[in-house]
Amino acid sequence: MGEGTTKENNNAEFNAYHTLTAEEAAEFIGTSLTEGLTQDEFVHRLKTVGENTLGDDTKIDYKAMVLHQVCNAMIMVLLISMIISFAMHDWITGGVISFVVGVNVGIGLVQEYKATKTMNSLKNLSSPNAHVIRNGKSETINSKDVVPGDICLVKVGDTIPADLRLIETKNFDTDESLLTGESLPVSKDADLVFGKEEETSVGDRLNLAFSSSTVVKGRAKGIVIKTALNSEIGKIAKSLQDDSGLISRDPSKSWLQNTWISTKKVTGAFLGTNVGTPLHRKLSKLAVLLFWIAVLFAIIVMASQKFDVDKRVAIYAICVALSMIPSSLVVVLTITMSVGAAVMVSRNVIVRKLDSLEALGAVNDICSDKTGTLTQGKMLARQIWIPRFGTITISNSDDPFNPNEGNVSLIPRFSPYEYSHNEDGDVGILQNFKDRLYEKDLPEDIDMDLFQKWLETATLANIATVFKDDATDCWKAHGDPTEIAIQVFATKMDLPRNALTGEKSTNQSNENDQSSLSQHNEKPGSAQFEHIAEFPFDSTVKRMSSVYYNNHNETYNIYGKGAFESIISCCSSWYGKDGVKITPLTDCDVETIRKNVYSLSNEGLRVLGFASKSFTKDQVNDDQLKNITSNRATAESDLVFLGLIGIYDPPRNETAGAVKKFHQAGINVHMLTGDFVGTAKAIAQEVGILPTNLYHYSQEIVDSMVMTGSQFDGLSEEEVDDLPVLPLVIARCSPQTKVRMIEALHRRKKFCAMTGDGVNDSPSLKMANVGIAMGINGSDVSKEASDIVLSDDNFASILNAVEEGRRMTDNIQKFVLQLLAENVAQALYLIIGLVFRDENGKSVFPLSPVEVLWIIVVTSCFPAMGLGLEKAAPDLMDRPPNDSEVGIFTWEVIIDTFAYGIIMTGSCMASFTGSLYGINSGRLGHDCDGTYNSSCRDVYRSRSAAFATMTWCALILAWEVVDMRRSFFRMHPDTDSPVKEFFRSIWGNQFLFWSIIFGFVSAFPVVYIPVINDKVFLHKPIGAEWGLAIAFTIAFWIGAELYKCGKRRYFKTQRAHNPENDLESNNKRDPFEAYSTSTTIHTEVNIGIKQ
Repeated sequence: MGEGTTKENNNAEFNAYHTLTAEEAAEFIGTSLTEGLTQDEFVHRLKTVGENTLGDDTKIDYKAMVLHQVCNAMIMVLLISMIISFAMHDWITGGVISFVVGVNVGIGLVQEYKATKTMNSLKNLSSPNAHVIRNGKSETINSKDVVPGDICLVKVGDTIPADLRLIETKNFDTDESLLTGESLPVSKDADLVFGKEEETSVGDRLNLAFSSSTVVKGRAKGIVIKTALNSEIGKIAKSLQDDSGLISRDPSKSWLQNTWISTKKVTGAFLGTNVGTPLHRKLSKLAVLLFWIAVLFAIIVMASQKFDVDKRVAIYAICVALSMIPSSLVVVLTITMSVGAAVMVSRNVIVRKLDSLEALGAVNDICSDKTGTLTQGKMLARQIWIPRFGTITISNSDDPFNPNEGNVSLIPRFSPYEYSHNEDGDVGILQNFKDRLYEKDLPEDIDMDLFQKWLETATLANIATVFKDDATDCWKAHGDPTEIAIQVFATKMDLPRNALTGEKSTNQSNENDQSSLSQHNEKPGSAQFEHIAEFPFDSTVKRMSSVYYNNHNETYNIYGKGAFESIISCCSSWYGKDGVKITPLTDCDVETIRKNVYSLSNEGLRVLGFASKSFTKDQVNDDQLKNITSNRATAESDLVFLGLIGIYDPPRNETAGAVKKFHQAGINVHMLTGDFVGTAKAIAQEVGILPTNLYHYSQEIVDSMVMTGSQFDGLSEEEVDDLPVLPLVIARCSPQTKVRMIEALHRRKKFCAMTGDGVNDSPSLKMANVGIAMGINGSDVSKEASDIVLSDDNFASILNAVEEGRRMTDNIQKFVLQLLAENVAQALYLIIGLVFRDENGKSVFPLSPVEVLWIIVVTSCFPAMGLGLEKAAPDLMDRPPNDSEVGIFTWEVIIDTFAYGIIMTGSCMASFTGSLYGINSGRLGHDCDGTYNSSCRDVYRSRSAAFATMTWCALILAWEVVDMRRSFFRMHPDTDSPVKEFFRSIWGNQFLFWSIIFGFVSAFPVVYIPVINDKVFLHKPIGAEWGLAIAFTIAFWIGAELYKCGKRRYFKTQRAHNPENDLESNNKRDPFEAYSTSTTIHTEVNIGIKQ
């Protein structure tokens, strides 16, 4: 073992363990097949190789958080202003600025910490434990402590913690769809050894088990050969990691070019213009622009004094500069996003990247998987066709595990194809089939033995178990969902597998360490069937079969089931026209069966075939029996075809409603699935993705709407771009098909989201504008590549995410508008205020620096936070998707900013001049920007009036922007009780309500409290001036309402285009523009189905 430990580096590079025997692999890696690693060896390897993780991103970097909050242009302006104020010994202004900086950075740190903790909750979705042998003892450890050389034990239901070279397998199958994309389980064999010169793909290395695969059957023991990023899954994860840094070391560029690139990156990261979410970067660039505008305004102030700059002029210049900086913007944005992430968690969505919160509002196309996302992933038997016997239908059954639920009927003699094409409509359906069967109350010309043969095959060629949990009194099941559906039907007909084999019936929810097949060893001698051998489901042949000995008839029976093409290829006969004699299968017979497969598939059913054959004890000798039980080809040849079953994976109850809401929101939904075309098309029509009124469209569009993966992949980029519409359904698609679909959507300037659960979905998840991984069935790598994770794997949760993304973007627009409009008003007001000259010819502050800062804190920070918490507008999901290129800074927002800013400036200036020249004598005094003297009475009182007006107008604006077009007094115009709805609206957001009330009330104490009023704020108590402040605040409110009234007349109501409306009104527009994605009228259309 010691020799092996000297080769860790070589072991990490070695990838041909499939060419070694188990003993050779153990010797190469340095471990014992029976004892495993010693504790000392484990500690040494853990230090050398590291933990078995794909990267730990759950640690919180507090230094980075502080830098993120401090290093942005807006805080930089405040810090510079603070330093200048302290340098000029203006302790009050400097102290207030320090307070503003502290509030912004402190709140921002708290919220970013909470947001980081929310993101880290994703780590809980990983598999935590592994079962290993060390020092000859079996123990359970954390999966991150697994190291190369460990002997690992896995059983059904386990997630494999690392890559294994198998040394023992017992009926062992794994689901590697997360890695290879193959949807069917793979049967493993530890005894296989592949040639060193052969090129063996990962999926074909049947003596290896791979990390993150799940065990679907049996148990196994293996040597850990690769962990963490060295495993096959880790290699994909490593390729997805972004290793780019701030320092450029590109060898193809000169030292000067690398220095320039590095300088730009470092500066951009410092100012936040090239890091963070797109919105953060855009706002950081806005902050840089406002910084230079602030510098320009400061220069204008100094120029207005002919650059005779003293302490007062410098402070005024700082005051004007600060008026242009929405200092609370970054912290409010952080709070809004962290609240949005928390809301997402409550709606079954985990946000991994904050970019996605912004991006979700702009999504206009969603590509979704079918099984488990659009559907429940729980199978139900719906139809069974037994040739010459008839078609059995199961209805009114929604519980996939309860055999007592549902009605079973029989359509005698008719096949699914025949009764669906029967023009008479009367096919003689027999209700209560089970009762009639056991009471022998069926038509005399129906052979009940045909059904008995099929039912025996269905229940015995099956390893699923269905049982009633004694503890909960609920029906439960173990096994593959497809097999469970078949076993539930067999149990419904009182013929579960244990009734024939005598095996112990499971009556508890906890499984033991052995696979289901091991239970066959526990049966009394009176059991009718004895299990002899099994050929497990194989992804290459797509079927399974079991060999049983019938103790009653003394016959050996082979029972098989699988995909139709696979089963029919093994069949040479079926029951002839009379249903009694076995007759050879002709090509015509196969085509008849195929029609029924298509008929079931077109109803959205997954179709499996059943077959069997039997030998009497006298017909086989020991050698022949050994050949049958060991040679799959022999056992599965010359079978007798018995019938078909159609299994339904029902759509989730909320899927159809979610799809309809997506359409109303202007968002198209595409289904990309590995299922067959007929099944995919039927489910797509059922949930509303695919139109059922296809007669509205040309054949060209119909052909484009439904494709197979091979058809889509066979098109060139030019041919894809020439399609009238991109496919709404792609069946039998591969991971590469998903990537091509994303590329095609991007070429059409679409902003798309893509769902995925497997490792092989990672490229498409990363390429999509919003990658959506599955929290329950998804792999760690797909989650790493995604932007958001659905904790319930439910398609309807995507609707929640999109709605929350739109709500958050809408709210960000609101508080950005409120903050910037207030900044425009303050800046214009202070610049215009330069015209007021005192007796010494110096400009007089119409607002003092502390008043400006107070307004910024009281009217900007907390009301803006309240706007960030605003509920979704009633028509939010009726609007078209946001423009991903424009973002929040639409022309409407820009024009509104200046419009409200100008109206507010006019109101405040009217209040100041009305107080100065109307109520007071109009004297501007001297040195009124410093300490108070008797000549400053009029200026100080007028400042109080302007201060109150500016404060109240800014607070009123926060209410006005709750809806950017509707009147504040009629935000719900369709309500029957407008007064009640008005008060309900303003009370609904209590944070905003109390922030505004606090702001209104705060104006009074700072005007009246001695010392604070004249020494800090540089204003005095007022009397009649309150009337002016109130009047011009009301004037601003009226002006804002009139402006919004004009907007309502100019803008038409924006609603997303819903294609249903065009069809319902028989609009004759070009159908290329108006194809429907959900209707209620069913129409049959022949679409070529290739399976």
